[in-house]
Amino acid sequence: MNRDPVIQNLIKKGAAVREYSYSPYSKFKIGAAILCDDGTIITGCNVENASYPVGTCAERTAIVKAVSEGKRKFLALTVVADKINNAFTTPCGFCRQAIAEFGNIPIYLTGPDMKDVLKSTLSILLPHSFGFGNAETVQ
Repeated sequence: MNRDPVIQNLIKKGAAVREYSYSPYSKFKIGAAILCDDGTIITGCNVENASYPVGTCAERTAIVKAVSEGKRKFLALTVVADKINNAFTTPCGFCRQAIAEFGNIPIYLTGPDMKDVLKSTLSILLPHSFGFGNAETVQ
């Protein structure tokens, strides 16, 4: 586990909220926690729906909750989910683009046991992202 106590706390919050996941279709629980620049931690879990596009991911849930509480600057994000084939679960494409709206923040990936943590960044997970101020016209 990461040795930074702030990141450890962020990961623990992500692991705890994972238990609230509503995932009756995939049975794949995901928890996320986002660290705001004022030290606040906002959490979110995935919420599925029988009409697939209506559901939402844990990462976007946390971001939407944070923004709805007036938070717009983020220092770190954690995603807690089971590993698949011993690989960390990363944010999906929708979530990567949602995160991009708020900058290239560190992203900590871990399983529910929180033993191994992979630190990444949005620029690694989504190079050349489309976003405010960097949308270029292709000619």
